[in-house]
Amino acid sequence: MTDRGAVATGAQTPFVELDRADWSELAHSTPQPLSETEVVQLRGLGDFLDMHEVAAVYLPLSRLLNLYATGTQHLHRATSDFLGERAARTPFVIGVAGSVAVGKSTVSRLLRELLSRWEDTPRVELVTTDGFLYPNAELERRGLMGRKGFPESYDRRALMRFVTEVKSGVPEVRAPFYSHLSYDIVPDAQINVRQPDILIVEGLNVLQPAGAGAGALAISDLFDFSIYVDAATSSIETWFIERFLKLQRGAFANPQSYFHRYAGLSEDQSRAIAHDIWKSINEPNLTENVRPTRGRAKLVLRKAPDHKVSSVLLRKL
Repeated sequence: MTDRGAVATGAQTPFVELDRADWSELAHSTPQPLSETEVVQLRGLGDFLDMHEVAAVYLPLSRLLNLYATGTQHLHRATSDFLGERAARTPFVIGVAGSVAVGKSTVSRLLRELLSRWEDTPRVELVTTDGFLYPNAELERRGLMGRKGFPESYDRRALMRFVTEVKSGVPEVRAPFYSHLSYDIVPDAQINVRQPDILIVEGLNVLQPAGAGAGALAISDLFDFSIYVDAATSSIETWFIERFLKLQRGAFANPQSYFHRYAGLSEDQSRAIAHDIWKSINEPNLTENVRPTRGRAKLVLRKAPDHKVSSVLLRKL
């Protein structure tokens, strides 16, 4: 299967594809709510993001998501009236999936800020599935440290319970906190989610289908909308290596960093290690687990080698 694979355009596709120019026209009258400083602060290490990219790609996307969220609220009210219930408003849940280093974290943070500026969705929370990885000690016990980020390295029951409780309107739901410095779950730290208007769930495998068994549910069954951030494998590999080099010159220098042992390496040594990590862990996970879920998304952001979004694929209603 090519990188385009399950979302190739043509008569049989369930998606409509818009190139960048056509997509950007969809929100030409939408005001830009973010300052240049805010955009820089939202940008991930190695990601490209500027005011023009926000205006051309993410303002239309935030407007589309706002339409879906308000439409879902109206449907919820109409259904409650039909059933004679006074059901509480439930959060609109968005899943954001994609490979390591493709920029899904930046997309998620940016959408959180943009969606919170819409009048009817002021409370937007973002949770990453990193917090639902098993602690390193448990991964070691299971022999899974070399497969960290693969579906089996997550506590999927805990993640399902978390999203279900948020979706059910539980007043406060707690998620574990993951430290990228220590590369592990922080035992006494938590993220508290309190009845948001929108919850964004970001992670590698959030679009995985349900496992075997009658009545089995997947996390994606609880999503109201889902986004897959896509790019050619060769581009993602380049971005991953360049990000590793930047971390090696920065965060890895901290003695508390799990990757501190790489801090003193030369650039050539660092490139070789990053390449090996990509080929042995991240690329197999992308090929076997992450990319096969792309066709399950409602919207695909397709990136060019320069990290800019070149086209958008939206699932037909």
